[in-house]
Amino acid sequence: MRKMICFSLFFMALLSAQVCFATANPVEMKLSSPNKQISLQIQVGSELSWALIQSGDTVIAPSNISLLLADGKILGNHARIKSTKSDSVNTTITAINYRKKEVSDNYNQVTVTFKGDYGVIFRAYNDGIAYRFFSTKKGGIVIENEVANFNFKADHKAWVPYVCDPREGDLFQTPFEVIYDRINISQFRIDSLAILPLLVDLGNQKKALVMETDLEDYPGMYLNLNKQAEHGFVGVFPKYPLDERIGGYDNLNLWVSRRADFIAKTSEPREFPWRVVFISNSDKELADNDMVQRLAAPSRIADASWIKPGKVAWDWWNNWNISHVDFRAGINTPTYKYYIDFASDYGVEYVVLDEGWYKGHDLLTSSDEIDLKEILDYAKSKNVGIMLWAAWHDLDTVKEQAFAKYAEMGVKGFKVDFFDRDDQKAMRSCYDIAELAAQHKILLDYHGMKPSGIQKTWPNVLNFEGVKGLENVKWARDNMPPYDVTLPFIRMMSGPMDYTPGAMRNATRENFQPSNSMPMSQGTRVHQMAMYVVFEAPLQMLCDNPTIYRKEDECTRFIAKTPTVTDRTVVLDANVSEYIVTARNKNDNWYVGALTNWDARSLTVDLSFLPEGQYKAEIFSDGINADRDATDYKREEKLLTNKDKLVIQLAPAGGWAARFDKL
Repeated sequence: MRKMICFSLFFMALLSAQVCFATANPVEMKLSSPNKQISLQIQVGSELSWALIQSGDTVIAPSNISLLLADGKILGNHARIKSTKSDSVNTTITAINYRKKEVSDNYNQVTVTFKGDYGVIFRAYNDGIAYRFFSTKKGGIVIENEVANFNFKADHKAWVPYVCDPREGDLFQTPFEVIYDRINISQFRIDSLAILPLLVDLGNQKKALVMETDLEDYPGMYLNLNKQAEHGFVGVFPKYPLDERIGGYDNLNLWVSRRADFIAKTSEPREFPWRVVFISNSDKELADNDMVQRLAAPSRIADASWIKPGKVAWDWWNNWNISHVDFRAGINTPTYKYYIDFASDYGVEYVVLDEGWYKGHDLLTSSDEIDLKEILDYAKSKNVGIMLWAAWHDLDTVKEQAFAKYAEMGVKGFKVDFFDRDDQKAMRSCYDIAELAAQHKILLDYHGMKPSGIQKTWPNVLNFEGVKGLENVKWARDNMPPYDVTLPFIRMMSGPMDYTPGAMRNATRENFQPSNSMPMSQGTRVHQMAMYVVFEAPLQMLCDNPTIYRKEDECTRFIAKTPTVTDRTVVLDANVSEYIVTARNKNDNWYVGALTNWDARSLTVDLSFLPEGQYKAEIFSDGINADRDATDYKREEKLLTNKDKLVIQLAPAGGWAARFDKL
């Protein structure tokens, strides 16, 4: 057996991590979490690898990591340690526009600097691990590829979000909208790629979520089956775009027509994105993952008080299909004044003008049917903010002029659509747009893009699509209710999602029909209402039209009163792909939402999470006939305390939603 020499990385008060140097290569290091339940084992030798141990059980077997440079050097192979630096951190992060006001940040860390102007930072949390490369080389480097392996110990089941809608035959051009396939790791389709995050079922209620964050000026990571390991994944990255052309639907995309033979290039020393594995012991823990808030770069906006989250009356999903008016509904000034009146009456903070408000691809010129100044003046008089839709390419080419012009006119934000890429150039653009928008106090909602940590760094980016949201039911029969109760455990853990809930036409499985002009949802009315509590979205859409919302007044008022950012979030009960019950707190009030898949079920909501005192509860439940008419619901009011327990009944694809007002 090789003789080991072990010494503490910390002084006596910080003995939670150790580095053990062998008398000969390889060098082995052990980094433990603060509670010592998670161990990150690092080996430095001919290859650089890491392994993850939880409570004595191997979760991830040794997995190689490296950066292959264009000049042939491999950062990580035959590495020679120059220095190590250890840290132990236990602090609290004050979050901006998040589902919690404060986030605990408690970890042990070792920074290993290697000869050759590079190194790796490793972190061990009580609920997972993270690592990132960094380069100190002046003048930058060109990265041909990155090796990021995740070799699981066994052939576990996994929820795999395949790239199933590649554009132009390029797997790296996708809207990031996918239904999950639950398969064994060994069954992974090697002709496709998986979008992160990806969830692995470790058995005995334990799960592992593979994700990334702080994705600044670097391509996104996808996963494929690691052919060199029995049950592993390997990172795959889009190459840097060299040539691009306009194409796609209505020429709104900027497609890559030729790629380089490298994935990224840098011009100065920098840190690279975090590779993360989050570990949960229950599905309640899984849905309460704060890794992005812990790891992403801090806010670069010194005073974020101008950033106002809220709800948005949306026009596109309902096809501008208002009625009982004396003008022709459509993309025109009278229609948007009608939307503004609705938003003002219900306390909805914003109205968005979606596709069609500007002329052709000229973002600086509005349609002949739109008097934008009149709309903005009218909205201001009603205390409603206006947001504008823009295709990424249309905005990116004139962003300086557009932000200056429309900020001066009073526009509050932009919904930027059709990214459909996350190569280095696209990710750099996301950050550049966010920085410029912040200078003009402009809010952003990114579509065709998944969250990457930018929402913490530039908190004016309030939401992202990158989710197979409600728009898909306009043209497809995708199986949405099971997806609805899978998202909170996987996609939502990387950041907020613009699912766009709020349908007032609701259908059972048997009665559902796709419809563009009169779209409906799958599942019950209260299923839609509960999404406003369960789904994280600081900028949250109301997808249906104002006419129908006015007809459904009590449901609409409940939605309008539900906050989009909260002080505290507690997942009360959960089972991936089956159901979830979430409670959120804002000031003295609490909000609870429950969702189920196509299975009807009975659940018990224990109100012990409420502080002492009496609460007036407004409760919306599935109606007794909701399994036949999905619009059926029951509203009631009750006086309750934290000593009470409520038995709730959820119809197939049903929901339950409640507001608790402190008396």
